[in-house]
Amino acid sequence: MNALIKKITTSTAGFAPLALRIPAGIIFMAHGSQKLFGWFGGYGLEGTGQWMASIGIEPGVLMAGLAGSGEFFGGLLLLIGLLTRPAAVVTAFTMLVAILSVHISNGLFMSNNGYEYALALLAISVSLAFSGAGKVSADEIISRK
Repeated sequence: MNALIKKITTSTAGFAPLALRIPAGIIFMAHGSQKLFGWFGGYGLEGTGQWMASIGIEPGVLMAGLAGSGEFFGGLLLLIGLLTRPAAVVTAFTMLVAILSVHISNGLFMSNNGYEYALALLAISVSLAFSGAGKVSADEIISRK
């Protein structure tokens, strides 16, 4: 088990992931809080669940809870750099589902509700899954022990 934790938390990426982790973590947390808690103009779990069900993502409330939790808690972990690789895989998967189920038919550009923004967040998440958290992170502290 220690070898697995060491492998997940070790990163030789330096300081560069910090520039991705902080804004992505904040963005994911904000979007997740809209879905889970109705903060920042969101619809909360029930409203988001109804919308998800209306576009065929069933059961809507469960899927809203999974998407919101992936974004909120995944974003929190990215922000502090704790279990960054698994958190990045979760956020990447969430963005892939969002792109394929909601945005792809609208084309690339955000002005048409396209996948441009979700694609950028997917790219950040995939990058962090490969690189790890970098030097300024909770993962760095864990990997030293």
